[in-house]
Formats: sequence, C-alpha cells, structure tokens
Amino acid sequence: MVGDEFLQYLKNEKRYSSHTLLAYSNDIQVFSNYLQDLGINDLLKADTSSIRTYIVFLMEQGLDPSSTSRKLSALRSLYKFALKTGKIKKDPIQAIKAPKLKKKLPVFIEDDKLISLLNSPVIFAEDFEGLRDRLVVELLFGTGMRLSELIKLKDSDIDNYQQQLKVIGKRNKERLIPIPLSVLNLANNFIKYKSLHKINNQTDKLIVTSKGEEAYPGLIYRIVKRYLSLISTQEKKSPHVLRHSYATSLLNNGADLNAIKELLGHASLAATQVYVHNSIERLKTVYKQAHPKA
Repeated sequence: MVGDEFLQYLKNEKRYSSHTLLAYSNDIQVFSNYLQDLGINDLLKADTSSIRTYIVFLMEQGLDPSSTSRKLSALRSLYKFALKTGKIKKDPIQAIKAPKLKKKLPVFIEDDKLISLLNSPVIFAEDFEGLRDRLVVELLFGTGMRLSELIKLKDSDIDNYQQQLKVIGKRNKERLIPIPLSVLNLANNFIKYKSLHKINNQTDKLIVTSKGEEAYPGLIYRIVKRYLSLISTQEKKSPHVLRHSYATSLLNNGADLNAIKELLGHASLAATQVYVHNSIERLKTVYKQAHPKA
C-alpha cells in the first residue's frame, strides 16, 4: 500500500525520527479510516472534495487549527510522494490551503530565574539523581539542544579540548555546539561519579536512569518540570522551554540571528526568526516602564 511505501521512504531515505514516523503513520491511518467511511478503500482514490470534507470533519471534532494543519501536512507529503513515484497523475491536495494559525510566541523563562535556580546550593542534591538532574537542566539551557539530542548524547561526544559537544539532530544531521566551561566540568564530574559509584551503566549515553539504562523522554520531562516549577508559575514547563530560553537569551544579548540558527540546528532562518518577536516584546516592555510618554 502507498501508505506503507511512503513511511518506508521517510524512514530510509529522509531518515525521519521514530517519533515523527509514528505521528505520520497515525495521521495517515485517521484519514484512511475516514475515507473508508465514505466508501473509498484506497488512499490513491481520494480527491480534492473528500480531503476538504475531511478537514471540516476534523474541525467539527474540535481539533484545533494547528493539529488540523499538521495532519494536512502529512497528507501533503504523502500525495507529493505518490505523484513523484507515478502512482497518481494529479495531486488532490495541491489546491487546498491549511487553516490559518494564530502566531504563538515561544514560551521562555527569564535568565535571572534560571541562573538563580542553577546557582542555588540547596536545590540539587549531591547524589546521583541530583547531579544528573542538574546536568539535564544545565545542558538544555546552556546549549539549546533538543530533547531527542540530549537523550542520544554520549559520554564520548564531549570534546574537552575544544570545549564543545557533538550532537545528532533531525535527520541524523551532526552539528557542534559550544558548551560553557561550568557545564563542561559538571558533565565530566557526572561521568566520574557514574564510574566511581559503579552505576551499572548499560549504555554509552551520558544521561542515564538510576539503573544505568538510557534516559527516555518521560524522565527528562519530569526532571525539567520538577525544577522549573520552583521558579515559574507558567503552565508550560517542558525541555523545549529551555531551548526557547537559550535562543531568546542569545538574541537579547546581541547574538547574530544566523549564528543562533546554526547553534539550534534549524534548517532555515525562518524557524529562528520567531525569537525576534520575543526580543521586540521585551523592548516594548522596557519602553513602557522607562519612557515618560509610554
């Protein structure tokens, strides 16, 4: 079936992550089920009209525009693949526009709050979990790496001489990120701790569970949420918030946008430019507080 062929293409040639592949697979399955309810048993027989009614169906189910747009994006890629491989002669989704999305500014936490957290002598314990948790927060805020990149990070990816990390980003793209000396020392101390205290390390990954197994997304989410809850009341407290905080901090302190793009591993500058809005909003706040005419 074209759906299976498409997913294999994304896995083997585009090298999409397992998380992305699962999302695409689910989106295609939902659309396939909808078509079957219409009496259409082949994805390749869907037309523009059936896709339009599918969008209406999703909206009526209460799906927000961003989720609807994502599902539409999966179908757009599917039919582009089908057209490219000669399975269809006309793309049924080409004329369809995605629902308009409200622009959301990246959620971030102010530098002073994060520095206060990380400099606290009492918040992080001196045992294995305390050192690991501190390293998780320090790495996410100090390098801006993604959750998936942190989980895949190996002890051997630390370059002490160049004071940098090698990370494997989206589509297995490798990049180098400078690492603050304090975070570098913390990482080295954690590696020594794992060895000295004979943590039963069952993986070559830097961040591990108390049993020495490779860390998993849920663990990192819990760690981040636990410590960010101590300094912030905002609803969103995910690892990505620390990535946003890293980028926003760089921009506010004068870093070049192209340099931030490379550090974050963005494919295009458009993805990085969203942080400019945060910087502008900060300037507006400063103006309102300081200018007599504000």
